[in-house]
Formats: sequence, C-alpha cells, structure tokens
Amino acid sequence: MKKVLSAFLAVATIAGSLATAMPAAKADGGRVAAGVGLGLLGGAIIGGAIANSSRPAYGYGYAPGPVYIEEPACRLVRERFWDGYGWRVRRVQVCD
Repeated sequence: MKKVLSAFLAVATIAGSLATAMPAAKADGGRVAAGVGLGLLGGAIIGGAIANSSRPAYGYGYAPGPVYIEEPACRLVRERFWDGYGWRVRRVQVCD
C-alpha cells in the first residue's frame, strides 16, 4: 500500500506542477491540461495496482532445492622433500 500511496503523491505533485505551468499555453481551453493530469493519475494508480499484485515475478512460487557439492575424492597436497641439495616443495595427489 505504501507503493501505491507514494506513486499517487508523486503523480499528484507532477500533475500540480503541470497545471500551474499550463495557463500560459492555454489556447484551446483548460481541458487538455486536465486530461493530461487525469491520464497520469490513472496510469499511476493502475501501475501501482499491477506492481502491488500478489503474484511472484517469475517461477510461480517454485524455488529450486539446495545444491550439494561433493568434494573430490583426490586432492593436491604440498609436500616438502630433500633432493640431495636442499629442501624443495612439490605437489602430490592424495586420494582418500
């Protein structure tokens, strides 16, 4: 309901500013400004009603289940070893 009220107030503010600016260009009568203002107001009301509908945006309430990722059976482990000249590090595959 807050969305509809805020949309209504925004459109009313814009329509009020248009109504105060229109008398300078009023050659055919003031009915054009009233029609524009009422069209904006009606569009805001209808748009607010559509935006506030209870339908989900997509999926119709369906959410996929959780995804479980299994760890691989083998992993790479860093291992220190002596190569005869000094300590070095190599990666070794360890499987459980």
